[in-house]
Amino acid sequence: MSDRSPGNGHGEDAGLRAVVTHALELVTDGAAIGLGSGRAAAAFIAGLGARVRAGLRVCAVPTSSASASQARALGIPLIDLDGDRELDLTVDGADEVAPSLDLIKGWGGALVRERIVAAASRRQVILVGPEKLVGALGARGRIPVEVIPLARGLVARQAAALGLTATVRVGADGTPFVSENGNLTLDCAPSAPLSDDAAARALEAALLAIPGVVDTGLFLGTAERVLVGHPDGRVDVLQTRR
Repeated sequence: MSDRSPGNGHGEDAGLRAVVTHALELVTDGAAIGLGSGRAAAAFIAGLGARVRAGLRVCAVPTSSASASQARALGIPLIDLDGDRELDLTVDGADEVAPSLDLIKGWGGALVRERIVAAASRRQVILVGPEKLVGALGARGRIPVEVIPLARGLVARQAAALGLTATVRVGADGTPFVSENGNLTLDCAPSAPLSDDAAARALEAALLAIPGVVDTGLFLGTAERVLVGHPDGRVDVLQTRR
């Protein structure tokens, strides 16, 4: 899920429409699709719903209750990730995209389910605007970490030892934000952007080793393609060399 920061009006909408159109071209009849969460994913779901009404046959797995509700309202059939089912494609947003196409996700609070659905997919395609492109992960100031409530203090202390300042995320009502999994989110601010891909991988491993950490917003090596929508409607296609 990407963040919901204020947009730039019609220019941003043109960029979003363009990347959604591009992503929809990747959906084939009969495909099983992972539905991300957040503004970009919601725009994709709306476009997918229109294709379904026009006769496209797909099924989908949502990453949040909001995405599930939207998909149901649009008539997109939903399935569970049961058995050995593999998804053909997941389309989602991101909060940061590094030159390597490593990502930070989770500003919207759905990172664990987004991780599971991405891992169950053959391909993950990310939709962003140019403001999400960064020279190094952490440049926009926070790395989400989902934690079991009991471990909040422990994780915050050990995160500090890793050079991170951890703050419990709060909702609009001023109380701690609780994920759909019943967990808390610590927004961890690095003292500086992560120096390189190796530093990102080392930090991910160190965070996941802390008891009580469920997952982090570091999505490393998951994205096959990133579609960048510009205000004039241009789309840059960034692709890994895997």
